[in-house]
Amino acid sequence: MYYLGLDIGSSSIKAALVESATGKSLGVVQEPEEEMGMFAQENGWAEQKPEDWWKHCCNAINKLKKKYNISRTQIKGIGISYQMHGLVIVDEAGKPLRKSIIWCDSRAVQIGQSAFEALGEEQCTSHLLNSPANFTASKLKWVQENEPEIYKKIHKFMLPGDYVAFRFSNVINTTISGLSEGIFWDFKNNSVADFLLEHYGIDRALVPNIVDTFGSQSLVDEKGEAESGIAAGTPIFYRAGDQPNNALSLNVFNPGEVAATGGTSGVVYAVTDNLSGKESTRVNNFAHVNYTQSNKRIGKLLNINGAGIQYRWLLKNLAVDSYEEMNTLASEIPVGADGVCLIPFGNGAERMLNNAQIGTRIVNLNLNNHHKGHLCRAALEGIAFSFVYGMEILKSDGINPSVIRAGNDNLFRSEIFANTVATLIEQEIEIYNTTGAIGAARAAKLHEGDFESFGKAIIDNDHVMTFMPFKDKSAYVTAYNNWKSELELILQQKQ
Repeated sequence: MYYLGLDIGSSSIKAALVESATGKSLGVVQEPEEEMGMFAQENGWAEQKPEDWWKHCCNAINKLKKKYNISRTQIKGIGISYQMHGLVIVDEAGKPLRKSIIWCDSRAVQIGQSAFEALGEEQCTSHLLNSPANFTASKLKWVQENEPEIYKKIHKFMLPGDYVAFRFSNVINTTISGLSEGIFWDFKNNSVADFLLEHYGIDRALVPNIVDTFGSQSLVDEKGEAESGIAAGTPIFYRAGDQPNNALSLNVFNPGEVAATGGTSGVVYAVTDNLSGKESTRVNNFAHVNYTQSNKRIGKLLNINGAGIQYRWLLKNLAVDSYEEMNTLASEIPVGADGVCLIPFGNGAERMLNNAQIGTRIVNLNLNNHHKGHLCRAALEGIAFSFVYGMEILKSDGINPSVIRAGNDNLFRSEIFANTVATLIEQEIEIYNTTGAIGAARAAKLHEGDFESFGKAIIDNDHVMTFMPFKDKSAYVTAYNNWKSELELILQQKQ
């Protein structure tokens, strides 16, 4: 018997099957095979059709069943991971009233900033643990202000994962973790953030019913069976945003445990039991998947827009054929890249730099002595240094890391990158070969409450290696301090 996991990304839908008894992964498929498109009517906008997510989910399930010869009755539960911060609004029949305003859409930035100023920093940080910023609540306010005729027809708002669960079951509900990522949750009062709804003039009746993150949230109905190929009566056992789910996939649940990802952008997600919003303008704070009133687990999310995209740019624009060749070239250059520094923030505004847009900069390049190997080394180190800089911010907000776990993705496949981070933060980095879809599938078993065996399945099945910090870190410290001095000089010029 098997659990199904779905990961609803903005690029594609991934579906995974794991054995229900052992958590061992059977396989993962992706739909569509090419990247999903986005609608951008204006600069800074990004929208997708919720119906397309559902279509690709159904196609992925069908592909998975055929590939592994699985029948609908062999799937005993569903777990869902999804792109965070998106807004789906539906009428009473459950039909989307407009395209979803997704996570990377920036139209509501000023709405959130105005709310932060009007409500006050203390109110927002103590109750919401965040500024309302450009999150789901502010996007809903944008619809109210700019599309009033659509707003009048709204029956419920949903996050992307809520919508997919609804299409399976015809039941609309959400979780505390989901509401917190939309900035709809009041942590101080353990309730929906009524004061923010009142400020925005949003009717509380639009908020879905709340269910536990782990448990029987709803059941696939006959229409869901006909469209998805999953048997009616199959329970949806789990739902979470992609970053909390990534942490879950890496067995990160407790204070001090940290999950890291190093793809196009980078993320450091640290779990704490401290309801601090000290760095709320640079760090996002959400209810983690195992948050309860008696077990307050907060995920502090620090995002680095300028991460792997820098290394990919070099791959496309240097005379090299692969990342492996770049890594080899970089390995021939000493720590510190003979003084070359790359400031890797060329992918828009950086929240951890208080939304400064400083771009990517290469400094101290000597045209007589330096070559593409130095650029490759400086890029890997510069991205690693940005992770270390982010960890310093998290530490200032009360995070004391006890273990760091990362997926076996782009940047963490580089020994230079992983060793640099591990050495500078003086912390082992455990690497696991897993995905969000596999994690969501495994999480379907957590309705039974056995977190110990859940973690054991990850360690037994997925552990690849552990990077240990080097004892002699002097060269790394010197290189990092040089990089940090260049960054701070740029930030001072921006003030």
